[in-house]
Amino acid sequence: MNEMTPVKTTLKDWESDQEVRWCPGCGDYAVLKAVQRTMPDLGVARENTVFISGIGCSSRFPYYMETYGFHTIHGRAPAVATGVKLANPNLDVWIITGDGDALSIGGNHMMHLLRRNLNTQVLLFNNEIYGLTKGQYSPTSRVGTKSPSTPFGSVDRPASPCAFALGSGARFVARGIDVNKNLPAVLKAAHAHQGAAFVEIFQNCIVYNDDVFAPFAAKPNAATNQLWVAHGEPMLFDKGTKGIALDRDTLALKVVDVVDGDWQGAGVLVHDQTNRMIAHLLVEMPFGEFPMALGVLYDDPAPTFESVVVEQNRAAAEGKTPDLQKLVAKGQTWQVTKQPHEI
Repeated sequence: MNEMTPVKTTLKDWESDQEVRWCPGCGDYAVLKAVQRTMPDLGVARENTVFISGIGCSSRFPYYMETYGFHTIHGRAPAVATGVKLANPNLDVWIITGDGDALSIGGNHMMHLLRRNLNTQVLLFNNEIYGLTKGQYSPTSRVGTKSPSTPFGSVDRPASPCAFALGSGARFVARGIDVNKNLPAVLKAAHAHQGAAFVEIFQNCIVYNDDVFAPFAAKPNAATNQLWVAHGEPMLFDKGTKGIALDRDTLALKVVDVVDGDWQGAGVLVHDQTNRMIAHLLVEMPFGEFPMALGVLYDDPAPTFESVVVEQNRAAAEGKTPDLQKLVAKGQTWQVTKQPHEI
């Protein structure tokens, strides 16, 4: 997010004139509409907003936003976004990526963007499959997933996007669902965060991996299998009849029953979004035994990469006069003064 004077816009202002081309019923439609509906509430200007994507179904996103945008090459959206942000730190930069684009060929770039804490919003559309290239298994595909590239079932253990983000040093990590009404609130929280905000969005691929998230994303299963966390609120689900507590003997989470609303007596944890350990535990909860943790799991700002770079450059240039001719005339050699290490 960037500090700027609020601008009044409408949903229509953020819709481009391009025909939206995804498979009928694709979850990308819902995410696109959620973002377009959220932008007016952020009070940002279209001319100061940039959407940057890599390669994949989700990467068509910039065409459909009435903003500046780049449709870049596979896995390299974080690198391009870094250049954009350093060239003009005042721009509001969004990165649109998928599980294959971000965690396979782009894993290295994504890791460095997160650890550097570039002030951007990263929306990772996770459908656990390569959709654009016709259904091959991806880094997030589950063991046993059958696809053209794993006809007998995948034997790979899947990567967890949020665990990857936390391990890379991300200061904001959240989860949402493509068709869930809470997604705009997650997007607003990501935008309000100063630094790299990583949002995993469970997105249904209706053609190659349909209903893979139905056990928790489908409406009949939502109450019992979704845990929407909120800072300062108890971790309750299943209409408040169950909660998440800490087993102090094993230092692991457990599901507890809540009787007559007495969540304190049941030992239910209160969510602290600044607690990285709690975020790790929530991300690693095995679904089935536990509900799916959703919402803002971790939010603990730190100085942003571009702000430190700008200040470093300012300090280095202070008291100096730019002189390109003098620089060119210095020749091809220079002396490096070695500084002793502090003991």
